[in-house]
Amino acid sequence: MVYLWIALGSALGGAARYWCYGFAARLVGETFPWGTLAVNVIGCSFIGLFASLTGPEGRWLAPSSFRMFVMTGICGGYTTFSTFSLETLNLARDGQWFKASANVAASLLLCLVGVWLGHSVATVLNER
Repeated sequence: MVYLWIALGSALGGAARYWCYGFAARLVGETFPWGTLAVNVIGCSFIGLFASLTGPEGRWLAPSSFRMFVMTGICGGYTTFSTFSLETLNLARDGQWFKASANVAASLLLCLVGVWLGHSVATVLNER
C-alpha cells in the first residue's frame, strides 16, 4: 500500500513541478533555468521544514507512511535534479560556461540554504 501512496505523491509532485516551472518561465523567461532552480529551492526548503516538524522530535509526529508519501512521493516528484543536470550540460555544451557554473553554484547554495531554513523554522515551531 505504501508504494501506491508514494506513486500518488510522485504524481502530485510532478504536476506541481510542471506548474511551477511554467510559472517561472512566464515570469522571468527561459534564458536561464530559473524554473528548475525555483522548484529545487522550494522543494529543499519544504522537505527541511516537513522532516523536522514531523520527525521524532518534531511538533507533529506523523506516521512513517505519511512521511514517505510527502518526502519520497511529493518531494521526490517535485524536485528535479535530473532536469537540473541536463540543463547544466546543455548550457555547457552550448559554450555558456558562466551560466552553467552559475546554475551549479546557485542550485547548491540556495538548496542547502533552503533545507537549513526549513529545518530552522521547524525547530522554532517545535519549541513552542
